Amino acid sequence: MRPTAISEEPGLTVGVEEEFLLTDPVSGETTARADAVLARTRSLPMPSGAQFHLELLGTQVEAASAVCTDLPTLGRRLAAARSELAASARREGALLISSGTAPLPGPLPPASEGERFARIRDLYAGVVRDYEVSGCHVHVGVADRDTAVAVVNHLRPWLPTLLAVSANSPHAGGADTGYASWRMLQQARFPGAGLPPWFPSAEDHDRETARLAECGVVVDPAMSFWLARPSPHLPTVEVRAADAVPTAEEALLQAALTRGLVRTALAELAAGRTASRVPNDQVGAAAVWAAARYGLAGDGVDPVGERRVPAARLAAALLDHVAPALEETGDLDRTRTLLGRVLREGTGADHQRRAAAGGMRAVVEALARRTSPHPTSANGDEVDADGRMDGIGAGTAGPSPETLR
Repeated sequence: MRPTAISEEPGLTVGVEEEFLLTDPVSGETTARADAVLARTRSLPMPSGAQFHLELLGTQVEAASAVCTDLPTLGRRLAAARSELAASARREGALLISSGTAPLPGPLPPASEGERFARIRDLYAGVVRDYEVSGCHVHVGVADRDTAVAVVNHLRPWLPTLLAVSANSPHAGGADTGYASWRMLQQARFPGAGLPPWFPSAEDHDRETARLAECGVVVDPAMSFWLARPSPHLPTVEVRAADAVPTAEEALLQAALTRGLVRTALAELAAGRTASRVPNDQVGAAAVWAAARYGLAGDGVDPVGERRVPAARLAAALLDHVAPALEETGDLDRTRTLLGRVLREGTGADHQRRAAAGGMRAVVEALARRTSPHPTSANGDEVDADGRMDGIGAGTAGPSPETLR
């Protein structure tokens, strides 16, 4: 996404990067077919406007959505991209699943080619050898890097709740880990993971990332493992708290809540209100851990109030916090419906555990159905996140084809 693609109104443009796993339809294990799947996407028309990329390991692929300014369009684009990628995977004998971790890992996956991937493998060694971990990243456009850093300061207390709402990685190695988001425990093995520090300016932020690179714990200043950051390449705030979520609707929910948080932060900054400080870094880390452990099914931690609170109540408080911003963009009712469904029916982790009554292959099959339940129609139309046909493939006007990369 080039800077010229950002709307004149900060906090309006939004895009989503979704990471997916490829699994064998017979065994349910992950399968290293990313190169073939992505080659197929390059040979076919992809009306969603998404771009598809390799990840660190050959069992993973990423879809980066087109930049959108309204949630209905983004929802259609997310569903369409999933449909396109799932269809390419099926043609290569694989199933596409959206899960924070692999329920059934296969043989040690090969690494993807590329100089930066090679540097990551060399630096982190065994930590990334089988790192089949997937997230859902949301970008929201802002005016400049100083604004991005100030916005991230405002987002910090809410990042554990975004994780709890998304939790979708209870399994690893074919067994239940006891956590709703095992992905977050895997990610905690990297230096500097978790809540980002509070920074007074972009200069201070960039000085810290350069220091980490100089210390040799990240491959370059563009790398960090914080759950939110100013994008190193784009004029956006990038929020990376969420697991890869099972449905396009839940990815849209993450986009709605994240954009609502950014717009709320921009309003607070315009009014001269500084961000609430998380007073104790250990309590902040505890909030991330509790979200990973329980998702929405137990207690969370209020990192500002430094107390235990039911996670569902924290999710409701998040919606209340961003409600004026969502009302402003016409998204409040839709977001309330999407969040209410997760609170009522459970997170992806809850769905995976219910499916596990039929064995781990049943988990993989259920994930594949939820990842892309609607095939591409005969005339090239796609099905949106509400199950309605969208004429993207028939030339319906949409957002700029500029993408997040």
